[in-house]
Amino acid sequence: MAIYHLRATMISRSSGRSATAAAAYRVGERIEDHRTGLTFDYRARGGVDHVETLAPTHAPAWVQDRAALWNAVEAAETRKNSQVAREIRVALPAELDHGQRVELVREFCQREFVARGMVADIALHAPGREGDDRNHHAHILLTTREIGPEGFGAKNRDWNAVEMLEGWREAWARDSNRALERCGHEERIDHRTLEAQRIEAQERATAAHDRGDEAEALRQTVRAVELDRDPLPQLSAGAWQMKERGIEVAAVRVWREVKAQAVEVARVAEVLASQVRDWIGRAVDRLGPPAQGLAYADAADWNGRKGGQDLAERLREAWEARQSRTASDTVVAPGQTPEPESARSSLAERLREAAQGIDRGTLAEAAARLQEGREAEERQRLQEVERLKEQDRQQERLREREARDLDRDSGLSH
Repeated sequence: MAIYHLRATMISRSSGRSATAAAAYRVGERIEDHRTGLTFDYRARGGVDHVETLAPTHAPAWVQDRAALWNAVEAAETRKNSQVAREIRVALPAELDHGQRVELVREFCQREFVARGMVADIALHAPGREGDDRNHHAHILLTTREIGPEGFGAKNRDWNAVEMLEGWREAWARDSNRALERCGHEERIDHRTLEAQRIEAQERATAAHDRGDEAEALRQTVRAVELDRDPLPQLSAGAWQMKERGIEVAAVRVWREVKAQAVEVARVAEVLASQVRDWIGRAVDRLGPPAQGLAYADAADWNGRKGGQDLAERLREAWEARQSRTASDTVVAPGQTPEPESARSSLAERLREAAQGIDRGTLAEAAARLQEGREAEERQRLQEVERLKEQDRQQERLREREARDLDRDSGLSH
């Protein structure tokens, strides 16, 4: 299913990073940094599905030359701790094909970034050879200065506002959902926290139950079950790169285990959703004409976003019509056994119990213990790395001393 992920980070010299290196790695190209003289060559890397540079119409033509663009960015900054670029990383819906994903990212960047005066360097990445084969994602490298006909001008501090980031997060969810709907997919994503979404689903389930709309109550309860999980922990840029390369460090292991828990919760929710569909199918089948087939006529729209709400409305109307019939009209068809009223409510109760039965506290404690163990392993690893570095430094000092002794001996002999 489609997932929501948008993360914004800064590329800063204070952390030893450069815009040229970041761009070369993400697009899999060779870029020479004119400021430092270093060359970054990532042409051997794979997994880059699409690259593209978007710029305002008034920008100079050289911005389409990636090496010229990011060298100009570096040249515009004079401080040793300058923030040279901003990166936006987003998860792309696996339900879309390649062309649809490109169109989604392009339209999002054009409206949210380029229209504000930024240059956006886009790289769409395919899933890694190991791990989730649905992990399509995009890296969007943005300039921090506005581009004009003559080049880069002053930095726009408004782009650093929290409100701006929240707007981008909401816009990505909206654009992704529109793309999914346009392409005929039912899945939707939400930029809000899992906790906020779960509380909303529980409130909607309660409200639906109170007004007698059991179908909607069941649907919202299943949604609450699916949302009752811990969010994926954030990975640093270095840890994310290690994950992409298949290197298992402590943070990546924790990330994978939390994700596995999320997959298990989603599996439970899917089983519950299947039971709900079966229950509604049996309920509608008992109604007789003209309600026959309502449950499965909109089966593809079960999640309530593309016709499912109409289905729930028709179910309520059908139940009301059913209740207004006389006893002589409610004849059970041959070979069928009427389902007692208690059975119709017991499934809802079981679902609600299932939603409460997923102990998030236990999962949190397990994750905390796991994190503690992983941090200890990480400290051990760092100590070992530091020990090896110290050995290298000692060997280097020894070589320098031997070289000085050799020079002194050579001078004496001369």
